[in-house]
Amino acid sequence: MRIQWIQSTANQPWTTQTLPPAGEGEAPASARLRIGGPVGQPILGFGGCFNELGWIALQKAPEVERRTVMAALFDPEKGCAFNYCRLPIGANDYAAEWYSHNEHDGDFAMERFSIERDRRYLLPYIRESLAYCPEMTLFASPWSPPTWMKFPKAYNRGTLIQTPDNLRAYALYFRKFVEACAVEGVQIAAVHVQNEPNSDQKFPSCVWTPPQMRDFIRDYLSPEFESAGLPCQIWLGTIERGIDHYGAREGYKDWAGFILDDEKVRGIVKGVGYQWAGKGAVQRTHLAYPELPIVQTENECCDGTNSWYQAHYVFDLIWHYLQNGVSAYVYWNMVLEPGGASTWGWNQNAMITIDPATGRAIYNPEFYLMRHFSAYVRRGARRLELAGNWCVNAVGFVNPGGETVAVIQNAATTERTLRLTLADGADYVLTLAPESFHTLILHSEA
Repeated sequence: MRIQWIQSTANQPWTTQTLPPAGEGEAPASARLRIGGPVGQPILGFGGCFNELGWIALQKAPEVERRTVMAALFDPEKGCAFNYCRLPIGANDYAAEWYSHNEHDGDFAMERFSIERDRRYLLPYIRESLAYCPEMTLFASPWSPPTWMKFPKAYNRGTLIQTPDNLRAYALYFRKFVEACAVEGVQIAAVHVQNEPNSDQKFPSCVWTPPQMRDFIRDYLSPEFESAGLPCQIWLGTIERGIDHYGAREGYKDWAGFILDDEKVRGIVKGVGYQWAGKGAVQRTHLAYPELPIVQTENECCDGTNSWYQAHYVFDLIWHYLQNGVSAYVYWNMVLEPGGASTWGWNQNAMITIDPATGRAIYNPEFYLMRHFSAYVRRGARRLELAGNWCVNAVGFVNPGGETVAVIQNAATTERTLRLTLADGADYVLTLAPESFHTLILHSEA
């Protein structure tokens, strides 16, 4: 058995450790972890969201530095190996300005639809990533429809006016977006109907009820895609709560369950996307529909301070989602300027910060955390059974190539000693630094 061990602490991220030989030393019984066989969902990948402010920040770095950052995120051998990423359809809160792809009132035929703006920011960002990962899976979602389809007529807040003309036009809007991206060499694998449909936001947003989303998917979006022969999938997402206690009075406490109870929609929808408070519904959906993949669509963003403490909070999020059936985990802003201010004033974390004064890239704690997972857990990996008291601080996988990967957290402020028992019974003793992350890659020798 050959074992690689990578450790990250706040002061020394991404260092290679030497693993003691099997059977040496004794670990306290209070620190044990046993790795078993495959029990969980296949992994689709890890990634982040392509946002305009990220590309704008990257332009403030010299070309060599920018390429280094892109390799750090997407290179499958030397970087995070991101391969499952998101992009907005129109503006979100990390667009430089708010926009849609058709602001021409009453253009139900979408004759003036255009993604010209995306040629300035999002498409170059995505194309540069594809140079490292040509097999990237991309999914897209709108934050707001065109304003003339909404009440009130604004990007933020409001709802889609639910008339047949509007709904047909909006389905066509999705189709036009997928087709226009394909012309640019960017293949959209799936669309999610609405970002956070249960929230009336200060930034681009649109409120939907579960019955409205069900009917739009069944009666408008799916027929439009089918008539065009689009291979693009339709997913139910991105749901930010999932359990709506107020909606229980209307019969839809469980968002996904209500929509998927419709037999026709159930045959259309190819997966479910959850983010933020949607984490409370992941287990319910996975147990009810184990055949449907679930993805975590937007990592919680904290406050722009990019602290090591916040990275530990995000580890807990990743652990929760993966242990409860999620097949992909998607970070939010991969790159931002210092502070990470959104267009509506919320400072948020980023994996990498570009100093606009010097053009230097700063690799933040969550960059290393994401890399501990994404660099070694391959597409098609399956989650492993873990046992012992340390299983709440670890996630295990077996890759298609046969390697076992374990990602382990020591959240304590003190050093901890861990006895790791493999499926074949071999024991290893590891001393884990305080407040640290670890990745073990176990290669079976022929």
